[in-house]
Amino acid sequence: MKKFFLSVLCLGLIVTSCKKNDDDPVIEEEIENPEEETPVTVDIEVQNFFWQTLNLWYFWQSDVPDLADDRFDTQTAYEEYLTENDDPVALLENKLLFSEDRFTFYSDDYTELVNNSAGVSKSNGLQFGLGRISDSDEVFGFVEYIVKNSDASTKDIKRGDLFVAVDGQTLYSNRENPEDNNLDLLFSDNDTYTLNMAEIVDGGISASAKKVTLTKSEGLEEDPIHVNTVITSGDKKIGYLMYNQFVSGTEDELNAVFADFVSQGVNDLVLDLRYNLGGRGSTAAVLASLIKGTNTSDLLFKTIYNAKIQAQLESSFTDNFFVSTTGTNDDNSNAPLNTLNLNRVYIIATEGSASASELVMVGLAPYMNVVHIGGTTVGKNQGSLLFVDDPENGNVYSPENVDNINPNVQWGLQPIISRVENSAGFSDYIDGLVPDIELSEDVTNLGVLGNADEPLFARAIQEINGVSGKSNFDVLIPANVVSSSKLHDPRNAVLLLNNSVPSTKIPLAEKK
Repeated sequence: MKKFFLSVLCLGLIVTSCKKNDDDPVIEEEIENPEEETPVTVDIEVQNFFWQTLNLWYFWQSDVPDLADDRFDTQTAYEEYLTENDDPVALLENKLLFSEDRFTFYSDDYTELVNNSAGVSKSNGLQFGLGRISDSDEVFGFVEYIVKNSDASTKDIKRGDLFVAVDGQTLYSNRENPEDNNLDLLFSDNDTYTLNMAEIVDGGISASAKKVTLTKSEGLEEDPIHVNTVITSGDKKIGYLMYNQFVSGTEDELNAVFADFVSQGVNDLVLDLRYNLGGRGSTAAVLASLIKGTNTSDLLFKTIYNAKIQAQLESSFTDNFFVSTTGTNDDNSNAPLNTLNLNRVYIIATEGSASASELVMVGLAPYMNVVHIGGTTVGKNQGSLLFVDDPENGNVYSPENVDNINPNVQWGLQPIISRVENSAGFSDYIDGLVPDIELSEDVTNLGVLGNADEPLFARAIQEINGVSGKSNFDVLIPANVVSSSKLHDPRNAVLLLNNSVPSTKIPLAEKK
């Protein structure tokens, strides 16, 4: 769809002579002569894709005046509106998104969003947090973990290492005006940068002479199952799993981890989601079922859509139950789940935990005792879906229908389309889930993930054994994360809903 308009400029002059007789003076008069300019083409295909998608699917559609069904009387009025808003991004951000929306995002290349949800990105493999040095504007970084088979995994850098500068420039973020910062030194398009490392000296963070150069590579795929192990503590067999993203296609691997837990007689589980910002809701259902059990009549969570969508969906599309197999999505084998059938679980979650991570915690809560250790989570009780310009399928992305995508519009839009609530109707956690046992990571002692003496895992073990008070968990320099390699990109904090909504039965808006 394109809209054309003509721009008319008065450039021509016509000179006429008027006289009563030969002696009268000649009077010259300028008369405007319209001269047509070459027509200017305004491409409105992207704007049309944004508006059509949000008008139908957006959770806050009724709260955005420009998305109202009666906003335009005719197709001409609609196209004129899109033409006037010739910058698609400005239209989206200034007129089509709800003011309270924190998590809708987009890309001019939809494949970036597809890859991101699959754990594939351009990265050097360094996952880090950023905090402030005391009460100053200066910022330091601390290594949370290193992605396997990445450039960082081949360098002299590990969990717990600190840095204070990039390419010799000290990192800062203005406390009074957070937008005044140079953190893009870490997040820019530059493939290679050098970290200026730091160390703890007399209880403070000081620059050292060490430097580490890292290079990003395309297509780095992170295994979300970062650590899994079983330890014996007293008479307890404790399983530990650090899971860093809910990636569809990893359900068989999760099932194999739990098969090992079952074979070793695990009777307590510590699930570490401290760096997990979310992912696929169907994967969250598998993980929750591996913990609690496989009664498929038990409701895990319910999705609430806008009024237009909700009215057209049966409960089979809104109610999400516990499951008994790994399913068949993304080549899973549909294998029976090796569930632990627990009535209590210990979950490590922090300000780096969101969305599907919170959903597992909230979804399990009506059925078992969920002991939350760490910090207050992000607070994302909303679900999203990836959309592309494919009107035949309601603009819902499907890998089977990529040939239907408009070749002129390769944008991807991932808006919030639903709110989620658990089987008890609880969904009020937009301010985050508050821990039962508060304990921040200590940058002076981050420990080794999966080791029994890593502070947050150790605190969970203490709670399992019922010996609280016998260990010291004083935090010398709390992480107090202001950002991180994951939090910096809003695409990471997602709850991706299943592509099972009957999109072809729900038409996009048609104008008169």
